[in-house]
Amino acid sequence: MPPPASGQSCAPVFPPVPLSADAAPFTPLGTEGWQFNSQSDAERQFARCASKLRSLRGDSAQLREELNLLFDQLMSENYNKTMNPSINIRPEDVCVLLKHASCLVPLSQEHLVIKLCQLVHHLLNQLKVIMDEQTLDVLVTYTVQALSVCSTWTHSEILLALSTIVYGNGPQCHKHLNELLGKDGVLLLYSSPSQPDMELRRVTLTCMANICLRIPGQPPLDDQYRIVCFQVFLKTLQAPKPPNTDELFYCMVIQAALKGLQWCLSSGKWRFGGGEELGSVLATIKRLMFQGAPGVSVEWPAVLYPAPLPQYEGLSAPKPPEPPKEAATTSKASGVRQAFLSLGINIGGFHLKISSLKNNGRVRQGALHCLLAVVKGVEKRTLYGYWSSFIPDSPIGGPPPLTLLTIILKDPSPKVRACALQVLSAMLDGSRQFLGVAEDTASPRTSFTPFSFSLATAIRELHRALSLALLAETSAHTLTQVIKCLAYLVANVPYHRLRPGLLSPLWKQMRPYVRHRDVNVRVSVLTLFGALVTTQAPLPEVQLLLRQPEGGGGRAGSFTPQDSALSWRQRDGVSSPSPETGPPWLLQLCVALVTQPREDQSDSEGTGQGGALEPSPVRLEALQVLAHLVRGYFSLAQACLCEIGQMCARCLGETDPSIQLHGAKLLEELGTGIIQQYRAESSIPESSRIPMSQVVQFWSEVLSGPLNGALQNEQHPTLQTSACDTLSTILPQAFAQLPSQMMCITVLLGLTYSENYLVKTAAVRALGVYILFPCLREDVMFVADTANTILAALDDRSPNVRAKAAWSLGNLTDTLIVNIVGVDFQEELSDMLILKMLQAATRGSADKDRVKCNAVRALGNLLHFLRHSQLTRSVFQRPLEDAVRALVQTVQSEATMKVRWNACYALGNAFRNPALPLGKCSAPWSCDAFSALCSVVTSCKNFKVRIKSAAALSVPAHRGCYGDLERFRCVWRSLATALENSEDTNDFLEYRYCASLRHTLSQALLHLLSVSQSGDMPALGASLAGEEGTGIKEHLIKYLREEEAGDGAEGAKDGERDSVNLQCARCLTCFFDAATLLDRSSNKTPLQCRQDVLFDKN
Repeated sequence: MPPPASGQSCAPVFPPVPLSADAAPFTPLGTEGWQFNSQSDAERQFARCASKLRSLRGDSAQLREELNLLFDQLMSENYNKTMNPSINIRPEDVCVLLKHASCLVPLSQEHLVIKLCQLVHHLLNQLKVIMDEQTLDVLVTYTVQALSVCSTWTHSEILLALSTIVYGNGPQCHKHLNELLGKDGVLLLYSSPSQPDMELRRVTLTCMANICLRIPGQPPLDDQYRIVCFQVFLKTLQAPKPPNTDELFYCMVIQAALKGLQWCLSSGKWRFGGGEELGSVLATIKRLMFQGAPGVSVEWPAVLYPAPLPQYEGLSAPKPPEPPKEAATTSKASGVRQAFLSLGINIGGFHLKISSLKNNGRVRQGALHCLLAVVKGVEKRTLYGYWSSFIPDSPIGGPPPLTLLTIILKDPSPKVRACALQVLSAMLDGSRQFLGVAEDTASPRTSFTPFSFSLATAIRELHRALSLALLAETSAHTLTQVIKCLAYLVANVPYHRLRPGLLSPLWKQMRPYVRHRDVNVRVSVLTLFGALVTTQAPLPEVQLLLRQPEGGGGRAGSFTPQDSALSWRQRDGVSSPSPETGPPWLLQLCVALVTQPREDQSDSEGTGQGGALEPSPVRLEALQVLAHLVRGYFSLAQACLCEIGQMCARCLGETDPSIQLHGAKLLEELGTGIIQQYRAESSIPESSRIPMSQVVQFWSEVLSGPLNGALQNEQHPTLQTSACDTLSTILPQAFAQLPSQMMCITVLLGLTYSENYLVKTAAVRALGVYILFPCLREDVMFVADTANTILAALDDRSPNVRAKAAWSLGNLTDTLIVNIVGVDFQEELSDMLILKMLQAATRGSADKDRVKCNAVRALGNLLHFLRHSQLTRSVFQRPLEDAVRALVQTVQSEATMKVRWNACYALGNAFRNPALPLGKCSAPWSCDAFSALCSVVTSCKNFKVRIKSAAALSVPAHRGCYGDLERFRCVWRSLATALENSEDTNDFLEYRYCASLRHTLSQALLHLLSVSQSGDMPALGASLAGEEGTGIKEHLIKYLREEEAGDGAEGAKDGERDSVNLQCARCLTCFFDAATLLDRSSNKTPLQCRQDVLFDKN
């Protein structure tokens, strides 16, 4: 036997073994062993050929023969990393080999040029080599020169190599792009619809598509060339099929153009023209979505135009007619056929030849990928106008409209159906604002069809068609896409504006699929249930569904083979709850999925603790559904509080960090639900709340379980973060009765020193929650420890940590204000600690807006809290001035409105401190504070900022706080001007605050009147006497009338308010020349005085 040819893999040689009974039994070499030898041969072959190639010189007499042999040997090996993942050929070795080979092959040797191009394609494609810039430039230059020098018959192979070289490297080939894609460029020449060679045209389009491909992290192709490629691809797709062209080659050209169009559109936002161009692309894509579909003889439009979308509707939506219900069937197949017949669909219409079906299916799939790129790249508001071209707004009947639903229901290829579902999911994702207009609950009208009703009809048709697709689908992958699409639909539809009845059939139809054999289907079903319990929660229809027992409501609409089998969850001992008292079926299901053995375990294996649990994705999704259920329907889940807590403890005790994390998040949702029940504004009666003893027991069990271990798990900082968030959701009343208070506080204080910023942020935030607890806020030691921790966090490098630290500092200073009545507390708190907090809050006011908005809140509280003994100390003088100036600068700055609103509120809070020397000449910062507020109340565009500045100006309790007459007159004039201009705004959204602004301004002016002195009367009288004063008096009288109406309803029981109003009435009476009505010795009541003034009785 002759030796094997050079470059071919040699068969393994086994040593001779004598035939003997004592010989060892034959053991065949395993797969790994064979693979190892094969990989080793490929690597050795490459190294040998590369070494031989590097030794060749251009002047060798046998260069052509040697190159020919080496190229053949290199291409004879399989370097595919998909087949051999462990193959180890360095990219730099491939680059060196190809660069040297390009130097050795002259362009005159066209056969060698073709072999080199084949080698380039073979190595780069199989080894997935990322080339360096020099190699890229050398190879692109060589192939471009070859296209201009070599004969036309070589260009297909050259372009194939070029397409492999430029794959994802389009922007790096900028030096050659003009030669390729410029005017009279070779790629434009060969991609023209007039090019007769279809294979050359296909390779050219593939090369252009690879140039347009954008690799993540790299810049996109220059718009100049991207638009050129886009126009070529679109022109190719719009051109008719050339006569006498093979169907296969034509489909391959269309596929290449579709791939190029997809990559052009995927490079970023739409940049290819206006509505005409977009409509042209969508029309072309829609035509190709039905490529090869039999019986489709439609005159396709060249351009799709958007439907006009009304912005506002003045009339109610009509009630739609009831759609005809399909007759009940006894089997899945007959039910699906009956449904298809009711839609006017010919089931046998897609019976195509296998080859034609495959090629046209790829075209339809490519068109749908392009449509998906359009959906992702075009602004949603623009795309909404084209929805009617792809989503029907009425039940399909008669000649079926060609939409995405047609493909989802009729296309024979599961891949094409899956692509159509992905497109529909992308269109539905984020469409809540658009679909929110839909409504069909109002009484019917026949004169016209409002847009809201049309949209509601489209939603009902989507439900109907996707339900049919759910019944008909046989591919597990496509079935997963159907359910995911339903989840996107449910998450974005305003069911509270639609007639009930859409969710109940879907709920019942989905129940059997939780036992589907495919894991991905089970996960998607849970995702859909999560969307059902999340949308507009609590939704009455979903509440009724949750209360139904597992067997309740029948199996209407459920045509799955699993219906005839006994539920495996029932076999595992999960009983059906009663409709009134038992926990929801969905809650029981999710708990069982998390804690019980998986469903494919046979009865003979038993269901003990040793059984395998559900796959991790199923358990994680079940935990997320439980979190959604607890958040939206806590009243239905609270009966299982302890059981869910035990399940969470079990999850925290597992080794999978994801399961631990979702268990902690579920605990956080439970804590949040309990807190919401006990809020002061909660409308839940006390008898329906979880008893306090049960809440204490729940948290005692949680804190004595594995949560403490999760808090200290430094290997998983995300889990530590979630555990800190869980601690922050303990009910304050229950915390006071817990024996683990010290443990919680100690752990949180320790975690604020974590090196991970997420953990530190969560710990600082939790301390900011604890500082508001009634059982802790009077503990001076805890307040001091928390303050020192927050001060350290305010100097952290992470802006997230500083933002939460500023929020916690604001909460801590709120606690100081609550404790301001306790003299002992003020004296026990260190002056130096107060000073440090004042200085830290002042520094925070110069930080980012996220930090600044709470830093100024803390400054206002601290300035309110300072005692006279502290203000007189020299060490406080400079920080005090800096703090007030920081507030003044924030009020006058261009920061966000929330920051300025907080700064105005903080100044008003500071004015409540009677120890502050507001009106004294020794405090020049007080003049700056009043000036800033006066400026903002008249000039700020945001009315909420104006309201808070006006409220701050009305805070000082005494006339002396306003300073001299000039400052008092400035404040009055600013408030009066603001009242006169209270409706002047260019922002329509600000008008909703006009009434509140006028109310606050009137209250502030009346307050100034109440504290005014005799020396202020001439200036105020002059202000009210003129034409401007007439409007002011009208507003003030209107305000007093509103106050009077309020007093009549509530009874005049607030003596202090009546006293203030009496003073205001006296002042107004003086200005209205009715002073005789309100003699200081008058025996009239405040109510009578105000009535005299209001009605101008003389």
